[in-house]
Amino acid sequence: MSHDSTAAPEAAARKLSGRRRKEIVAVLLFSGGPIFESSIPLSVFGIDRQDAGVPRYRLLVCAGEEGPLRTTGGLELTAPNGLEAISRAGTVVVPAWRSITSPPPEEALDALRRAHEEGARIVGLCTGAFVLAAAGLLDGRPATTHWMYAPTLAKRYPSVHVDPRELFVDDGDVLTSAGTAAGIDLCLHIVRTDHGNEAAGALARRLVVPPRRSGGQERYLDRSLPEEIGADPLAEVVAWALEHLHEQFDVETLAARAYMSRRTFDRRFRSLTGSAPLQWLITQRVLQAQRLLETSDYSVDEVAGRCGFRSPVALRGHFRRQLGSSPAAYRAAYRARRPQGEKQSDSGGSGAPPPPPVQQEAPVPLQTRRTAAAHAVGPATSSLSTEGRAGAEMYAGGRASLPGQRSAP
Repeated sequence: MSHDSTAAPEAAARKLSGRRRKEIVAVLLFSGGPIFESSIPLSVFGIDRQDAGVPRYRLLVCAGEEGPLRTTGGLELTAPNGLEAISRAGTVVVPAWRSITSPPPEEALDALRRAHEEGARIVGLCTGAFVLAAAGLLDGRPATTHWMYAPTLAKRYPSVHVDPRELFVDDGDVLTSAGTAAGIDLCLHIVRTDHGNEAAGALARRLVVPPRRSGGQERYLDRSLPEEIGADPLAEVVAWALEHLHEQFDVETLAARAYMSRRTFDRRFRSLTGSAPLQWLITQRVLQAQRLLETSDYSVDEVAGRCGFRSPVALRGHFRRQLGSSPAAYRAAYRARRPQGEKQSDSGGSGAPPPPPVQQEAPVPLQTRRTAAAHAVGPATSSLSTEGRAGAEMYAGGRASLPGQRSAP
């Protein structure tokens, strides 16, 4: 969806109050935040690249809580500023939050609310969206986050209109991005909004990234797994499950393949992914259904069978709970927003092998049919793909619409 700087006149009319300055960017860090996501706004807004034609921002790194801030690999960070420094910022960025199930410190939430009231632009990258939601800044607004955490965000904060398909969402004075590298996309968008295409393009060349990525999160939805599971013995079981989603099997089947009791398997799986195996399995089936609805002409009944659901009713229930839409309505909306060339590519050139034929096996237990996948799986993954695009195409400029971006209506 294209960005329109006039799309949110109310937000554009907001003026900074007090000591706040537009060029000052405050980055709010918490202990336990991943270092990659935390480093993105530091690199984008904290390095002087005026020699390359990139206007300079003034960076304030702020601690959102007391004590040294521990991050990936046991590293400890010491922020030079506390929450009081946020009062000078025209933009406040929350790059990550350590836990999607625990509340952020109330002092930090108060600082964010006050910054927003005083006209500051508030940005949440990846799981930083959970901090913005806890502060009430996403109520009634569109937002996104890492696709694995989008169902949890929607469940914990039902007043937020979560869209897991977008790389980032610009709602004027509040912006959110998808996971990990999508934070770069949003930060480049901020530079483009502030200083134009030329400045954003120069910065993208310095960072060796495309100034505008095509597509949304959908290309990463169906096969990505938490990084930690790769070397674990359960990896083989998880891989088998992903390759056999067209079959009807339950968690007991997975536990048996892992040579574990159901209780041990549940505990081990949750420790690796942060999600119960049943929730993960249903989520994977729904994601597979999304892919078939987008890339095939199978009926909803056929999609249900090819994704391991016992009936179309089961598919519709889980699909609506996770994505807020029926399968038929989702397919219609997806095709309506795709250019004609992409529609033809989706139907004939996706390169994905056709799903295996439906195998009739024992029905899924009643517990499986009745339990919704309330949230998606564990820690964010940085496994991305270039999708075979040529470098020149990836770095194309111009003022065309920005696929993978949702702007204020």
